[in-house]
Amino acid sequence: MAQPSRGGYLWNDIDIARRSDLKIGIIGAGNIGQALARLAVANGHTATLSNSRGPETLRDVIAEIGCQAKATADIPSVSDIVVLTVPLTAAFKIAPHLLDGRLVIDTNNYYPDRDGKITMLDQRETTTSQMIANHFSGATIVKAFNAILAKDLLDPVILPNAAKRALPIASDDTAAKAVLTALQADFGYDTVDAGHLVDSWRFERAKPAYCIPLDTSGLISALAAAERDKELPEGSWRR
Repeated sequence: MAQPSRGGYLWNDIDIARRSDLKIGIIGAGNIGQALARLAVANGHTATLSNSRGPETLRDVIAEIGCQAKATADIPSVSDIVVLTVPLTAAFKIAPHLLDGRLVIDTNNYYPDRDGKITMLDQRETTTSQMIANHFSGATIVKAFNAILAKDLLDPVILPNAAKRALPIASDDTAAKAVLTALQADFGYDTVDAGHLVDSWRFERAKPAYCIPLDTSGLISALAAAERDKELPEGSWRR
């Protein structure tokens, strides 16, 4: 069960089935962060962005999107759900207890050219989300929105026969998965449960399910086809 934050808040107080006005705080104002903010606002939710340079640097962005901006340290206090969408190594520079008691959507992927070599990941000893969960041990982590390109969030790919695109999630918390499944449905996506955080490698970078537009049956097949020690050619998922 999630632990309460300093304000006594519990993320599992959220009844997403009855909430059309979720407060979604986004740590990271890059392409994915801005795309999710746009989706949130378009679907009647409140979005608050933060970045490492301070909210004043986001003035033009928030005016365009119709969201808010806060300092990263203030994001938990104004959020029902927190999206962590910063470069992987930057996540570990955030205070571990900042996200205590929060449901955190982890969109991270490991890019060695950007992040530097991380031995535990290179040797397949852990997953990116397990590393995030270890750092933010007081939060509940759900891996989601890491296996879709930002441009596809804003301009959805049309699948054959008008099928709905499915996105994978992973978490060690069943209730958290239910929240994400509902949120992704709100954003127009079906959800495939890929298992626990230890299983989230199946839709990490360079796996068959990574950023490839698939419907539910196609995504299930792609997740099953993933092999721990095999990767797709770099960039083959970009169209």
